Amino acid sequence: MRKVNLAVVGATGMVGRTFLKVLEERNLPIENFYVMASSRSAGNKLTFMGREYTVEELNEHSFDKPIDIALFSAGGTTSAKFAPVAAEHGCVVVDNSAQWRQDPKVPLIVPEVNPEDISWNSGIIANPNCSTIQAMVVLKPLDDKYKIKRVVYSTYQAVSGAGIAGWKDLENGLKGEAPKKFPHPIANNCLPHIDVFLENDYTKEEMKMIWETRKILHHPDMRVTATTVRVPVFSSHSESINIEFENPFDIKDVKELLAGAPGIVLQDDPAHDVYPLAVDAAGKDDVFVGRIRRDESVENGINLWVVADNIRKGAATNAVQIAELLIKSMN
Repeated sequence: MRKVNLAVVGATGMVGRTFLKVLEERNLPIENFYVMASSRSAGNKLTFMGREYTVEELNEHSFDKPIDIALFSAGGTTSAKFAPVAAEHGCVVVDNSAQWRQDPKVPLIVPEVNPEDISWNSGIIANPNCSTIQAMVVLKPLDDKYKIKRVVYSTYQAVSGAGIAGWKDLENGLKGEAPKKFPHPIANNCLPHIDVFLENDYTKEEMKMIWETRKILHHPDMRVTATTVRVPVFSSHSESINIEFENPFDIKDVKELLAGAPGIVLQDDPAHDVYPLAVDAAGKDDVFVGRIRRDESVENGINLWVVADNIRKGAATNAVQIAELLIKSMN
């Protein structure tokens, strides 16, 4: 397999450091490796595959050297400015911000779901929102077999989804300190407020899940609604997903279908208290699903409980999986 030149942009952040960890674990065929960040982090040292690298300052000339793939996790403003620069130099950017997700010219990819969309990239590929990614891994096989009519999301999202500042708010809040990142204390609390409120009174996080579900599953008119909640958990997002299908189903068949689907671990034995837990998903790349039961209030309805590590599968691992698909397409 051909070796590639790969850069990580935003390498010193929570997701950026996880990029490095996942790249090491999955052992991608890398020839030359670069780590980049803002001027504040430039000069720092990071270790990758046993070798020390100096963090370069990201600027207009960062992509003058040959770089095949760049994993970006440096925020939307940085991505808006520098992803096109990288693409112009022949680099393919896999961007973790929300900047490009709704751009119709930019593929939005979950490798287990719509890998074929990589073929029409023009130098930028968007990594979906963390809460959307784990849901898509589960919804795709169900939609293929039963045809989804409507989805209702209720999420219980870890503070790590708000970065290091969110993590510290919970850590410090448990000591009785006032929040700095969130508008209210997160310790011993639940905040039905992730990202900004929009004119329709949904938060942007809720609308991201709606827009991205439709785009990734190629169903622009799918009926989707969401309530997203920040909870006092450090790692892993949990989601209650209610689905209404067009076609009838058997619960046993649904469980067998999900158990055999890529990227999914079925944990569904309520008689023995077995169901997905945030503490068990932390540090893993799989999406865990359980509490599978018929919704008896509607015809062809079902309830699921879905849990995944939001920094790994919800961000870094999904991006690295996209990079793997790109490398295969280059060979």
